Amino acid sequence: MNPDPNAAPGALDGVRVLDLSRVLAGPWCTQTLADLGAEVIKIERPPSATHPGGDDTRGWGPPFLEDRSGHDTAEAAYYLGVNRNKRSVTIDIARPEGQALILQLADTCDVLVENYKVGDMARYGLDAAALRARCPRLVYCSITGYGQTGPYRERAGYDYAIQGLGGLMSVTGERDELPGGGPQKVGVAVADLFTGMYATVAILAALRHRDATGVGQVIDMALLDTQVAMLANLGADYLVTRKPPGRVGNAHRNIVPYQVFEVADGHLILAVGNDGQFERFCGVAGCPELARDERFARNASRVRHRDVLVPLLAARMRQRTRADWLAALEAATVPCGPINDLAEVFADPQVRARGMTERVPHPLSDTLELVASPMRLSATPVQLRHAPPLLGQDSAEVLAAIGVGPAELARLRALGVVGPALA
Repeated sequence: MNPDPNAAPGALDGVRVLDLSRVLAGPWCTQTLADLGAEVIKIERPPSATHPGGDDTRGWGPPFLEDRSGHDTAEAAYYLGVNRNKRSVTIDIARPEGQALILQLADTCDVLVENYKVGDMARYGLDAAALRARCPRLVYCSITGYGQTGPYRERAGYDYAIQGLGGLMSVTGERDELPGGGPQKVGVAVADLFTGMYATVAILAALRHRDATGVGQVIDMALLDTQVAMLANLGADYLVTRKPPGRVGNAHRNIVPYQVFEVADGHLILAVGNDGQFERFCGVAGCPELARDERFARNASRVRHRDVLVPLLAARMRQRTRADWLAALEAATVPCGPINDLAEVFADPQVRARGMTERVPHPLSDTLELVASPMRLSATPVQLRHAPPLLGQDSAEVLAAIGVGPAELARLRALGVVGPALA
């Protein structure tokens, strides 16, 4: 059921995924699987008198995709960014007829991904125990805020709350005593995105196990677990010292100088990672004596004396322009970089050379440009096979493949179990 039969097979060609997730963590996972060649069937809520239907992110705009006349469509950029290479089928899983369709589809799939609240899928008879009793080879991945166990298991999980509860905001932002100090969330929903990526890895591992043993398994992914895991070295710092690390703004708690500096016409990042780089930086900055000063010669000493060193460096950094600093530091192989806005990011020659945007035909627009997958595989390259689907775009074709003929489809549409045909 690949819409492009001439496309070269991807790494996951032949893997079929039933996607009952919405918003970000689950769709990020399934989009990654789809990019790698899996067929992903996205199950969405049909439109009704009380709900426009579909993944909530379809309406999370503006911005929305503009049609050929320059008018907003119903396709929000948020939805478009996480649902490429999928097929959309509208089924009301709260109805017995809808549940029966999901079971039939699951019979044909290798993986099921859902991110409903704990207990919701059991109410519909679509929980892991029921599905795997019917389909022992199925890999069933649940994504929730807090997991299937523990005292918070029934809470709804949102990235923002998880960033706070999971400690990320306690180490993100400027120090309290400085202007603008206080906790900050990260600018993108990293708990959702990391959970989606961890879920992808877990699914691939479970598929390998299934292929070796013939038996699927259940994956229990939680945003909070992921957030705690991705504290990484900061989590290790705390467990070693039992002292919660504080916020250091744009600086690094273990490396100096490794932070944003103001320059004559803006800001840049200086990322000195070792003592040799610091010595070369001091040469470029015209202060070689600092590299010989016992307070600054070694990174551990620089960390201990950062409050003395950083103001000295800051005064020098303000004397030259960003372009001047970047050229001189790059020539001396001292790690540094600009702070780009997104217009500058997508115009950057390296980003363009790496093909990090792709254009794809869309039913409502001649040119839809999307951020490309960063995965580069030599034998099975990622392909942008088709645009994020319109709501219910593939319902008839997908359901026909499991035996739902035109008359039955019309009946299900009349009942509201399956969404209406596209105009």
